[in-house]
Amino acid sequence: MQLSAQMCRTQEAHQLALASAASLINIRTIALAAAAAWNKEAIHADRREERKTAARLIGLSGDERGFSENPDRGFAHA
Repeated sequence: MQLSAQMCRTQEAHQLALASAASLINIRTIALAAAAAWNKEAIHADRREERKTAARLIGLSGDERGFSENPDRGFAHA
């Protein structure tokens, strides 16, 4: 399952809120680490969404990108 950048940012904000409200250092540390992980995933999701948008703009679907014009070959990645 691929996560959306918006969902990742929501989870990051939730973890940051938990960290700021935590009275115990270990809970704060874990929440900050989780927020950093969600931030990293959001960055990857942004890049993934940009690639999908770029592919749509140039009009290539997933099947067309890998198709070889050589009838003996079929798909380039196969």
